[in-house]
Amino acid sequence: MEYPIVIEQDPEAGGYVVSCPTLRGCVSQGETEEEALDNIKDAIKTYLDTIENLKRLKKLRTVEVGA
Repeated sequence: MEYPIVIEQDPEAGGYVVSCPTLRGCVSQGETEEEALDNIKDAIKTYLDTIENLKRLKKLRTVEVGA
């Protein structure tokens, strides 16, 4: 599965900051662009695993919104 990401250089701390705008709060970083990309992949996997765990525990629900 593919997810859109935004990757930006961090002028203050150096390195790169990367986020996945479709997964609220899913952010990572890395010293190099390659490291940042690897790290966001791990962050996305962890995010999705957490969502699945919340569903299993019945702590997460969904609602349907009509147009």
